[in-house]
Amino acid sequence: MTIEQVQQEIIEEFSVYTDWMDKYGYLIELGNDLKELDAKEKIDQNLIKGCQSRVWLVAELENNKINFRGESDAVIVKGLVALLLRVVSGRTADELIENELHFIDDLGLKQHLSPTRSNGLLAMVKQIRLYAVAYKKIAG
Repeated sequence: MTIEQVQQEIIEEFSVYTDWMDKYGYLIELGNDLKELDAKEKIDQNLIKGCQSRVWLVAELENNKINFRGESDAVIVKGLVALLLRVVSGRTADELIENELHFIDDLGLKQHLSPTRSNGLLAMVKQIRLYAVAYKKIAG
């Protein structure tokens, strides 16, 4: 699936919920399904700056694709991490650089999250893009 297709799939999944409490519940459910990082990966180098809660993001380049793993100590943010990873993990640097992650706006996440969570979400997206730019230089 392309990044666009995955984003559309997420938008459709969230469209079945009309109430934001149900959407938060779904986010928490997604976060609960996220595989935990090893303790050795929960280091300052992997910590996202700009998040009120602690969010760790690990990126690894394998066969020209960037695989992301992440975790948070906050349940809703952990769900946001799970959503982002679903869209961006296993992509090439070019795919990540050339595609906009519009599902965040389309779902209304920024408007329905606290300002600190919204800023944290934007910080995660920024870090993903920085990894993409860095790995693009490495991959040539």
